[in-house]
Amino acid sequence: MATKVHMEALSPTMEEGQLVQWLRAEGDSIATGDVLAEIETDKATMELVARGEGVLRKIFLDAGGTAEVGAVIGVIAAADEDISGIEGVSGGGGDAPAAAEPAAPVAAVAAVAPPAEPEPAAPAAPVVAAPAPVAAGGRVKASPLARRLAEEMGVDLSLVAGSGPGGRVVKRDIEAAKAAGVSAPAPAAPTWTPDEDEFEDVQTSQMRKTIAKRLITSIGPVPTFYLTVDIDMGRVMEARKSINTMLEKDGIKVSINDIVLKAVAGALRQHPNCNAQWHDGFIRRFNSVHIGVAVAVDDGLITPVVKNAHLKGITQIGAEVRELAGRARDKKLMPDEYTGATFSVSNLGMFGIHEFTAIINPPEAGILAIGGIEQTPVVIEGEVVVRPRMRITMSCDHRVIDGAQGSRFLQTLSGMLEEPTAILL
Repeated sequence: MATKVHMEALSPTMEEGQLVQWLRAEGDSIATGDVLAEIETDKATMELVARGEGVLRKIFLDAGGTAEVGAVIGVIAAADEDISGIEGVSGGGGDAPAAAEPAAPVAAVAAVAPPAEPEPAAPAAPVVAAPAPVAAGGRVKASPLARRLAEEMGVDLSLVAGSGPGGRVVKRDIEAAKAAGVSAPAPAAPTWTPDEDEFEDVQTSQMRKTIAKRLITSIGPVPTFYLTVDIDMGRVMEARKSINTMLEKDGIKVSINDIVLKAVAGALRQHPNCNAQWHDGFIRRFNSVHIGVAVAVDDGLITPVVKNAHLKGITQIGAEVRELAGRARDKKLMPDEYTGATFSVSNLGMFGIHEFTAIINPPEAGILAIGGIEQTPVVIEGEVVVRPRMRITMSCDHRVIDGAQGSRFLQTLSGMLEEPTAILL
């Protein structure tokens, strides 16, 4: 019995997939569980396995093409089995424009046949008819004489129904159109069109499409407000230096970001109102802290999740983030490694960004935007001194987090970073 090869939902949020490459060709023998193709989802590149055995009889989707989840992209069947009744997606790929729907009929002029009697016939009134056929390149089919008359009489050829062979517009059609009052539109104002060598159209990746869809569900529908704190990072920098000195013999180094993530996990444990998600009809507060860490990849952004971050040490968090980030850039993450975050952190400090706001990833209720550490003049005990300062901005979903709740969380986080030993409590 034939087995249809479907575009499967290889990630929780996948709506369509792009076929990177077929790993088996038409005519190859297939066993259940064999890897058939690589599929680019909205998050990673995943393997599509066979759900039946036989021969790969037909491939409907070529490499580079896209198809919606559930679409048939191939057929596995016995070598002599009739599969003519199985239809799949076209081989060109889902991103190609679909055939245009027939345009709504346009008001035009009916052809006027020569009168049988010598008496002059009354001018034909406009009727609803199909527009003149369009040749390749968008040019209306019309005789040279009809084109010249249309230009002289000010008649729009695209609104004239042709009565010549194959719907070709001829002289009598133009004369009838003029009598019916069909006129050409006013010339359009000249517009600038860039030369082809001045730009490049880049195909939208599955990840970028999903980012676009996800973000419009955040900044608009989610009532967001922002809280910013300025933190003295002197003690954190000293602590990092001491930790790295102790770990030098093991070849291990921790970053400022590793320490920040550990502090965030500790602060969220003390403020479960911020470690929460919005769901229609209820708010879900988590006892465990699963932190999504924003990672920039070639096609956009992905947030691998450090699960149970509150139970892990700084070095373990750092190692896990680096390992997940590396596989994220190679598109090798599994779905359970980038889903399930209860809170997210985005750090752009390494790019020299002083301060920014991040967009909440629903259903999470908050995200932290971490800026860079800068030497900043501040007043301490009446004297101006220069200290390493870092700004953190928290984006809050007001349906879950109130201003006071968010402020108390940031107070706790600031205290932990300004006195790192508090992270151990």
